Parts: sequence; structure tokens; C-alpha cells
Amino acid sequence: MKAPAALPKTYTVTATAYEAVPGQTDADPFVTADNSRIPKGYGSHTRWLALSRDLLRPWGGPFTYGDTVRVHGISPTLDGVYVVHDTMNRRHHRCLDVLVHPREHVDLFKAGAKLQLATL
Repeated sequence: MKAPAALPKTYTVTATAYEAVPGQTDADPFVTADNSRIPKGYGSHTRWLALSRDLLRPWGGPFTYGDTVRVHGISPTLDGVYVVHDTMNRRHHRCLDVLVHPREHVDLFKAGAKLQLATL
């Protein structure tokens, strides 16, 4: 009999939101850290996010660009499956940042959100 697969580890993080604008990113706000281009008409429905460096593999974390992750504990509309495309500023630790459009007027700071590798 085959042993059941282990569930992915869950990380407790602080969730925030960011917009693709120079004041919240860098001089090229539509290009992410993994060199993906944020599509026209993007918004929270795009389901892209950034992680703090401590959660990304190049800095010793468990996640890598392109990973599909499950997020819950933010809100009914923002909980769900996302793809990791970006890196947060080095001052952040144990955080995720969901991509939203300025027209959505999302003001988000949610401690205690849960993040795990998605098993699809």
C-alpha cells in the first residue's frame, strides 16, 4: 500500500497588495523580478504575487519564481491560487504582496495569512 503524500508546509505571512507603479516598484514597473511582463488590463484577477526574499529560494527560502501557491486568510475575493513572479523590497520578511490595479483601490495589510505550495 502506498503511503499518502505529505501535505505541503504552510507558512504564516503578512499579506499586502502592490500596484505596478514606479512608487511601489522600480523604474520599470511592468517587468517583474523573473522578467515576466505584467499584461495590459491586469488586476487582482491576474493572480500574480511577490514574496519577501526570505521565502524565495535564491535567498534560502522554499519557493521559486513560477511556483503556483495557494493563499488563504486574506479575504474571500483575494484568497486563491497565485503564481510567484516578483520579489519584495529587502526590508520585508515573511510577507507576500498580491498584484492589484490602482482602479481596484485595494488597501491591504493582513497578518496571519497562510501560504503554501499548491498541489494541483
